[in-house]
Amino acid sequence: MGSDNEKLLLKAEHISISFGNVHALRDVSLKIHRGEIHCLAGENGCGKSTLIKIISGVYQRSGGTIEFDGKKLDKITPIDAINMGIQVIYQDFALFPNLTVAENLALNTEVASGQKWISWKNVRKIAEDAVSKINLKIDLDEKVSALSVAQKQMVAISRALMFNAKLIIMDEPTTALTRKEVDALFKIILYLKGQGIAILFISHKLNEVFEISERYTIFRNGELVSSGNTKDLDDQKFTYYMTGREFEEKKFIPEKVSKEAIFELKDLSKHGAFNHINIQLHGGEILGITGLLDSGRTELALAMFGITPVDSGKIFRNGKEVNIKNTRDAIACKIGYVPEDRLSEGLFLQRSIADNIIISEIDRLTNNGIYDKKMRESEVTRWVKEMEVKTNNPDNPVTTLSGGNQQKVVLAKWLAVKPEVLILNGPTVGVDIGSKHDIHSILQKLANGGMGLIIISDDLPEIVQNCSRVDVIKDGRIVGEYAGNDLNETAILDAMM
Repeated sequence: MGSDNEKLLLKAEHISISFGNVHALRDVSLKIHRGEIHCLAGENGCGKSTLIKIISGVYQRSGGTIEFDGKKLDKITPIDAINMGIQVIYQDFALFPNLTVAENLALNTEVASGQKWISWKNVRKIAEDAVSKINLKIDLDEKVSALSVAQKQMVAISRALMFNAKLIIMDEPTTALTRKEVDALFKIILYLKGQGIAILFISHKLNEVFEISERYTIFRNGELVSSGNTKDLDDQKFTYYMTGREFEEKKFIPEKVSKEAIFELKDLSKHGAFNHINIQLHGGEILGITGLLDSGRTELALAMFGITPVDSGKIFRNGKEVNIKNTRDAIACKIGYVPEDRLSEGLFLQRSIADNIIISEIDRLTNNGIYDKKMRESEVTRWVKEMEVKTNNPDNPVTTLSGGNQQKVVLAKWLAVKPEVLILNGPTVGVDIGSKHDIHSILQKLANGGMGLIIISDDLPEIVQNCSRVDVIKDGRIVGEYAGNDLNETAILDAMM
């Protein structure tokens, strides 16, 4: 058995860096052992990404020391980091979508060779050797743009292993993966651990941290809060270290549910997506709809809001049949929709926080073609305060906000038009723990105010905690409904699978 120092691969101590007057990191430290799976956690803006960029040579630290593989490092460049065995797999994977899998894997090697002509035979051999390291079965001639997120991730891992990686840093690797794909990724991570490769796993998902990591480090506001063995951590401690707040985990129980349904689907069908869907939603309740990624849940969400009209079936609002052929019809029926991807579907990224909030009520703020600036300012101030959007200036671009605060802006946009039914598709995807609790509190408050909400999610703890009833969809059909004591993760997962 070697000493602890012999096992130590990375030792970063007392690291500090500032950008102007902003202290991004203050006196933080991180130690990673060979073959260790280590979780680096913290809310958005806590400094995780900054430390990664210092370790990988993108940023230069202003204070502190770094040792890697027994060598003290003064100044590091990205090339130095790669040559030493440090590989970073970012959320976008840094792949070329217009190139094939083989071309992406062989590109760096071919460029480094200095040859004027590409040897396609050599490209094939390099790619085959790369994917064989993790036994990845994939079409090497497929364009990367045609791959699933999970496949792109495996290609990125294969590429990292080509350069004799000793430490692989994975930045939020499970954000867009299904549970089945997460399981496959974890098998690969455990395989890499068995090869002596250390993994720095960056995540804010409690269940994943406990499932895969051996040790953890948590940052908050650019400072080190806690580090130790994951087995000594529990949900409450983890949440407190991340946020500095203590949350009461309480299952939502509706205060008052309307006797009659305010929104109803009868025998709703869309070819290739879902069949004979029957759902009732009452005012004051939160209905959950869950299923695997290809179950038809998202297609159903789009149909309920008129984005993709159905082939057959009926939709009722307050007992009256309505014809929802497009989003205008849905909005006229006082139905709001928070989409799955806030960046491409929920926000105008080039516009300000304020513009994104008031866009849905622009007609109300305009009188005879004249824009009422005072009313606009009043509405923006109201919603920033009510949603607790963390910004010092609502005229800043919406891109300056964290994911959780961006989601609050999307919510504010819909709440401003006073919907009676609110459909939320993956309401807390990519949102940190503190914002997640805040959003859940907002949704529960809306339900207790009489609104009917539908949460569509595969995050089972979220579904169980916030929904009073849950419908499980599989292969385009509702295969079970759960409420009361029957509403638990085990029962739902059994129906999903």
